Amino acid sequence: MAQILAPSMQCQMGITKNLISARPVTTKMWHSLLLNQKRKGTVKSSTKFRVFASENSTINRMEDLLNLDVTPFTDKIIAEYIWIGGSGIDLRSKSKTISKPVKHPSELPKWNYDGSSTGQAPGEDSEVILYPQAIFKDPFRGGNNILVICDTYTPAGEPIPTNKRHRAAEIFSNQKVIDEVPWYGIEQEYTLLQTNVKWPLGWPVGAYPGPQGPYYCGAGADKSFGRDISDAHYKACLYAGINISGTNGEVMPGQWEYQVGPSVGIEAGDHIWCSRYILERITEQAGVVLSLDPKPIEGDWNGAGCHTNYSTKSMREDGGFEVIKKAILNMSLRHREHISAYGEGNERRLTGKHETASIDTFSWGVANRGCSIRCGT
Repeated sequence: MAQILAPSMQCQMGITKNLISARPVTTKMWHSLLLNQKRKGTVKSSTKFRVFASENSTINRMEDLLNLDVTPFTDKIIAEYIWIGGSGIDLRSKSKTISKPVKHPSELPKWNYDGSSTGQAPGEDSEVILYPQAIFKDPFRGGNNILVICDTYTPAGEPIPTNKRHRAAEIFSNQKVIDEVPWYGIEQEYTLLQTNVKWPLGWPVGAYPGPQGPYYCGAGADKSFGRDISDAHYKACLYAGINISGTNGEVMPGQWEYQVGPSVGIEAGDHIWCSRYILERITEQAGVVLSLDPKPIEGDWNGAGCHTNYSTKSMREDGGFEVIKKAILNMSLRHREHISAYGEGNERRLTGKHETASIDTFSWGVANRGCSIRCGT
């Protein structure tokens, strides 16, 4: 096996210039992140990835195989089946050979996995079935290969408890909902951590950088940490067909955000989950840990959330603000129920500080970042 040694993550990750030229994303994008082999005529990179290979293996052979184009030799493709694990936030995947290229998830077979190994089934009845629901182009393997977003069922066809997509799809297929054309714009914040110490990228190990202020949308080696990862993710999502609409550095150093949408209905969920999977894979290759924890660093530092922008056709038409206010009233009546569905750890982030509202109090306002719900101007 090849052992990859990642560089110290106290500086900006480096990617060779040829990776950011204007051309379609292919699997070759990942060369410098995975196997940074110095070759004559290539631009030198500051990234210090080193690969130690056994006597029976060489770096060149590994690269050649990873980027092998099998299209001229077979019609078969590789489908990466992706699903949400037992925690409700962890992503799992495995690869399946498909006899020919496909255009729609209905052309793909169902598959199974061991639910007892993902916290989704007991050992004595561990079979869980994957139902393909959405497909995207695979930016890692390229060609006709695909990423497949799946949801999860028992062998009898019942959705398992962690399958939230099934109920969402039922709601979005209701004709009243369809007629309202619900738009979602999702802002996913995340933190990049150094692998061995689980400390933010760019921070001195065991110490802190300067206070927040210069890092939000900042540029420069002392303000921006992980831009290459953010940019690689941006391009990979565009290649995959994900409706990614932007990205930026966040308030806490080592923290980033990207936006998906506007998307209609269930598509929003499929796109955000696939984008998270791609980000997990890119950080895996870069030797960096991805964290979606709401408050990865205690103290006077911003947390990481997933703000969701939402509107319906009625809200976007004349008189829509009154419709918005009625929806806000309905949400206020179920505040605690909604909070409980938003995941674990939010009590550490929603304190009323650092651009958040208190987790215990529902509030709303126009252009107010300290409210539970913020309306645009």
